[in-house]
Amino acid sequence: MANLKVNWPDVETAFERNASGLHSHIERDTGEVIVVVDGAVEDGEKRAKIAAMPENYVCLEPASSREQYRWMERFVADMDDVELRDRLLVAIDGKGAFRRFKDVLLGYAGERERWFNFRADLLHCHINQWFESCGLVGDPPPPWGDVVLPPEPEEPLPRPSTGAEGPADTMRKQIKALIDVLSAGELHSARVFLEYLRDRGSAELDGTRGKLDPRRPFRRRAPASQLVASEVADELAGIQD
Repeated sequence: MANLKVNWPDVETAFERNASGLHSHIERDTGEVIVVVDGAVEDGEKRAKIAAMPENYVCLEPASSREQYRWMERFVADMDDVELRDRLLVAIDGKGAFRRFKDVLLGYAGERERWFNFRADLLHCHINQWFESCGLVGDPPPPWGDVVLPPEPEEPLPRPSTGAEGPADTMRKQIKALIDVLSAGELHSARVFLEYLRDRGSAELDGTRGKLDPRRPFRRRAPASQLVASEVADELAGIQD
């Protein structure tokens, strides 16, 4: 096993980022995390430096989107609140699952905090396993120590059988039924709101809404009450745009 200097907050951030074309490297001598984006002219010097002495750098492998999606599935499958579980089951069905999942949990502070802790344990376990698989020992050791994984749910996440109607399809039928009983005067408001939801989802998928520089470190998580307030403010700003 080889020792590797590590700045753990930056390493934790790097393992969360799995954007296409973005690569994070640890410099062995300093522990600095260097982020390089494919095609970014301003990263040319960093690319050349890494290419010239590749033995001085370790490329990190973040948790994939599929793996992080599986974390959501495990969380939902292990829920005791059947009503909330059903809402989350609908939320994580199809594109935009991560955003809808977060939106639902905004109204459930306790479960939201439990999700943060649950996800942090899984992420830290992923990091620990990666270091072990690469024969590396962090210097200093990770602040979270050895992580005991949450147990797998006793029953798998319920899924519709082949050919059966999915939860999102059921929800769409219910919404259409509600629209059918609206008065003519209310149809315009319903259409405007649905168009807002559609456009917000499209912006999320093509990266035009809330686009961030992928090289910037993520902000560390604030207390739940502050997060709720900031995210509500972001939503209001999005409505006004």
